Amino acid sequence: ETLGKQFDSQNIIGKSPSMITLLETVAQVAPSEATVLISGESGTGKELIAGALHFNSLRKTGPFVKINCAAITETLLESELFGHEKGAFTGADRRKEGRFSQAHGGTLFLDEVSEMSLMMQVKLLRALQEREFNRVGGETTIQVDVRVIAATNKNLVEQIKEGAFREDLYYRLNVVELQVPPLLERKEDIPLLARHFLEIFTDKNHKEIKGFTPQAMDNLIRHDWPGNVRELMNAVERGVVLARSNYLGVEDFPFMKDSLLQNDPDSANPAERFMSADIPLEDVEKAAILNTLEAAGGNKSEAARRLGITRKTLHKKHKAYGVMN
Repeated sequence: ETLGKQFDSQNIIGKSPSMITLLETVAQVAPSEATVLISGESGTGKELIAGALHFNSLRKTGPFVKINCAAITETLLESELFGHEKGAFTGADRRKEGRFSQAHGGTLFLDEVSEMSLMMQVKLLRALQEREFNRVGGETTIQVDVRVIAATNKNLVEQIKEGAFREDLYYRLNVVELQVPPLLERKEDIPLLARHFLEIFTDKNHKEIKGFTPQAMDNLIRHDWPGNVRELMNAVERGVVLARSNYLGVEDFPFMKDSLLQNDPDSANPAERFMSADIPLEDVEKAAILNTLEAAGGNKSEAARRLGITRKTLHKKHKAYGVMN
């Protein structure tokens, strides 16, 4: 039940057009028995999509078994997938059930499937086509009822051209392909994700952090995030652990600040930009008040606290700009 809630597609955060399209496709494909290939950069959340496919399918009461093909050596991968008989090789002191057997009646998720050797690809292809296999060192043919979902962070078409991936296996896996967009292409989702991770890690670390300063959030949105959602999650967790105030500021993301200043000098402190541009003090004050009020979700008391002024002063200044009733 806990896994089902974790992988529920309604809990996958994103309001960008690309994510909405992806989740609509997941809802369409999940009830089917089709083999699915999920592609996307590392850290984009391919496992989360695989889980959503399983827990929104007719197999949701069955097992959801995962294996990272890149984390296991070629000699052990066959045993991990198909199991082995006692005495099949040195150290095999008992029979072992493989992941295919464990996933019977459910879903098997093959992460980083592109890292398989060509020999293992042949054996996987047979298992997919025939729905049967032999344990390592065994003669008995074992039949299973398994839906396979595979994921890769590589371009398999290019891998085929280079002779590193079998074309017949590619077409067997790629009955339906889902592409998870990188975070760089869904920047409107960054505030939602950042606040989600903030809530998780403040609770986990028993902290009382209320949010992000306006510039910190601006920097989060500007950052390229080469490590995608996983990098953002780690950055927020680090910020929460080391935070010294109730709001995460630019100083809590030093690596990101340095990168932004190097690539975009104009992303420096807003006050410094204003002072060097001959902008009237009234305009600087107006921008600070409006931006802070927006960042505080319209809460005037909270905005006043962040600005270091009273709520009454904030009301007077805001009214002077002709935007407050």
